Amino acid sequence: MQTRHPYTLEDAGRIGAAIGAVLVPGDVVLLSGDLGAGKTTLARAMLKARGLAGEAPSPTFAIVQPYAPPEVDLPIAHVDLYRIERADELIELGLDDYRHDGALLIEWPERLGPEGWPDALALTISGSGDARVLTAEVPAAWEARWPLR
Repeated sequence: MQTRHPYTLEDAGRIGAAIGAVLVPGDVVLLSGDLGAGKTTLARAMLKARGLAGEAPSPTFAIVQPYAPPEVDLPIAHVDLYRIERADELIELGLDDYRHDGALLIEWPERLGPEGWPDALALTISGSGDARVLTAEVPAAWEARWPLR
């Protein structure tokens, strides 16, 4: 199922919170869009929905920023693949390990190459300024709990 949701930057927190609230262990959320599109903003709202009290730093330089209880109620790894140049570099990150009891939020999933997760929720942000559009490729595993209808 594919859905499109026009939104403003003011709505980004609400949208991210709605998605974050329905995350379960094993989930992967792929966040695509140009630089400055709002990928990190949505990821931060998802983390806040799971209990993160402080500001989540961008994982651009760390690549993987893990969060675990009691900081959040579900272990979540916020991943930024922008600096990954080759798909073989991903093996060192051990991303599948995070899915055993938690979820993955992955910015720049294009860097994953042909590998990936067929059950991932793929979110693409387009637009600029205050006018954005969220296009979601909602897999079967997400259809019953997809919060943006």
